[in-house]
Amino acid sequence: MNDAKYIGLDVHQTTISATVLDSTGKLVMESILETKAATILQFVHGVHGSLHVTFEEGTCAAWLHDLLRPHVTRVLVCDPRRNALLKVGNKSDRIDSRKLAELLRSNLLRPVYHEQTGVRTVKELARSYLTITKDLTRVMTRLKAIYRSWAIPCAGQQVYAPRHRTEWLAKISEAGVRRRAELHSRSDP
Repeated sequence: MNDAKYIGLDVHQTTISATVLDSTGKLVMESILETKAATILQFVHGVHGSLHVTFEEGTCAAWLHDLLRPHVTRVLVCDPRRNALLKVGNKSDRIDSRKLAELLRSNLLRPVYHEQTGVRTVKELARSYLTITKDLTRVMTRLKAIYRSWAIPCAGQQVYAPRHRTEWLAKISEAGVRRRAELHSRSDP
């Protein structure tokens, strides 16, 4: 007898809709879980057999993968854009988790998650760099916008230089606007 269980998880920030199918596709269990490690592990430990779990790539994918990996036979993180069957028919968390479990049981899902921790570290560092760069650019644009809104020409990079900060702030006569420019000036390089 095949004791394999196929678990489809529709993951959201606060809840997870879970569906468990047996090897024949028969519904074993459906549940709504809190998106918390203890709750998820309690659920997984309550299901017996060889557990195969799938969920779509998203914000919590790396965390959930690492949480489940030691407790199940297989974890497959799939690409939501490649799951055409999820877009067909009615749409709900319960239906989506059931479709995911069925696609996993039928071996119709393509994994997108790679377990290499080193790659994940590089990706996180790259994301941090991009975020910081975008934030810095946004602040610099806002600072120049303040000066332009008061018809103060501010071409070039001097407006950002800490050693010229006092000189530039003195060009703004309105105290509230000067304070706003001062706050933006402290955020740039």
